[in-house]
Amino acid sequence: MQLKIKILNFLQKTSFLQILLISLLNPIIAQEVVVVDSDGIAENTEIIEQQTELDTVINFKRFKAEGVSGVVGDFVILEFDIDKSYLEFEQNGVDISAIDRCQMIGKLMEDKLYVHQAIQDSILISDAEIAPEVDQLMAYMIEQVGSEEKVVSYYRKSNITELRADLFKARKEIRLTERMQESIVSNVVITPEEVRTFFFSIPVDERPIFGAELEVAQLVIEPEVTDKAKQDAVNRLKVIRVDIVDNGSSFATKAVLYSKDGTRTKGGLIEGVRKDAPMAKEFKDMAFSLQEGEVSEPFETEFGFHLLKVDKIRGQEVDVRHIIIFPEVSQTIVKAARKKMDTIRQSIIDEKIPFSEAAKLYSDDFETRNNGGILVNPQTFDTRFELTKMDPTLSAQIYNIKKGEVTKVYTDTDRTGKKIFKILTVTARYDEHVADYVMDYEKVHELALKEKQLRAIEDWQEEKIKETYIKVNSDYKDCDFTNNWVKKEN
Repeated sequence: MQLKIKILNFLQKTSFLQILLISLLNPIIAQEVVVVDSDGIAENTEIIEQQTELDTVINFKRFKAEGVSGVVGDFVILEFDIDKSYLEFEQNGVDISAIDRCQMIGKLMEDKLYVHQAIQDSILISDAEIAPEVDQLMAYMIEQVGSEEKVVSYYRKSNITELRADLFKARKEIRLTERMQESIVSNVVITPEEVRTFFFSIPVDERPIFGAELEVAQLVIEPEVTDKAKQDAVNRLKVIRVDIVDNGSSFATKAVLYSKDGTRTKGGLIEGVRKDAPMAKEFKDMAFSLQEGEVSEPFETEFGFHLLKVDKIRGQEVDVRHIIIFPEVSQTIVKAARKKMDTIRQSIIDEKIPFSEAAKLYSDDFETRNNGGILVNPQTFDTRFELTKMDPTLSAQIYNIKKGEVTKVYTDTDRTGKKIFKILTVTARYDEHVADYVMDYEKVHELALKEKQLRAIEDWQEEKIKETYIKVNSDYKDCDFTNNWVKKEN
């Protein structure tokens, strides 16, 4: 069905870009000045590559061009880029047998069109926004492969600096593309009548089938963190602070030794903190209240207890180091929490209290307690979970649970590593079924909106292709492109 194919293509744009990030496909965020002949081949012509100033300054670099497959605005796509794309896709487990060269160059040109236009529209992505994402990606890659040296070898780079630079440029292109797409569809809205028209235009035998879905509620009991445990955590941080401030110990070393989050491997370093960063308010307030080199007193956020040092103030951003520790919870308190959960569960089973009421009265999960423990699907933001797409830990607990039944108590851990206890119940089950306009209105609305957004993007691409300098090598002029890259007359 044409409709489903279009929606699938639209949804896959981001995942394709994520592969480009890992693959380090080609030079990006560059302005390349090139002279090509009628076939799009640059012979003995020097290409000058200059980094567009989006917060980074890179020196001019010159290289000899080989076969030019296509040009989009200021960006050049070489035959080498297409070959490298296949190689990198294959290395990352992508089935390349169904991707021909026409499709590959078409996708690369589409990506370049987004980035080119983002630059024309002055869409800026700061280094500070990209750096944490690159750090996270590098940490993940090292964890998967084993060491920096192995990662460098796997991606055939000279050193870790070169790899980070390529990752940085790739991530910036992805961000520019995302921002450009968001800009295109930001004003696209859809009316109920458009949703209705969309749904009933689909032939009955071609309407989507939605898998079995559940609505799930939870009740969470957390072992109590006593005032004494909190004070003990503060006292530990005070001792560390004295050793840093009075005795000259290294904050970074103390972070490696004592901090309990992922930044410990970098000496607690967090670069580019901004006032609008998605961090705890108390953390940001402290970061912007200190002078360079100053170390805070211990303070608390929802995540734990912190010490913070400002390494460098850079205008509206600060680089900080922090140490975070969590209060210790005794086994006696853990056992008491488990006993409390057992009692609540038995009361629900004995029908002394409904699950929803018990959640409102006793659950320690503040995000769900007020609505009777009902979980919200983080992908769709509604209360339904498709059984085959649920988090494996969650689905394992409720897979065989009938509506209204209660799971056994199971142990989980929160973000601090502390044990917590949970019980779950299934509040509703929806069997696999052909899409129904009334019952599945939210999903139908989402599909209709995506279809309209896709049309907006297609219209934008058509318009920008007409306005942008585009050159396609004669080898690709007979390709059946989705977009009008060869600018054929309609």
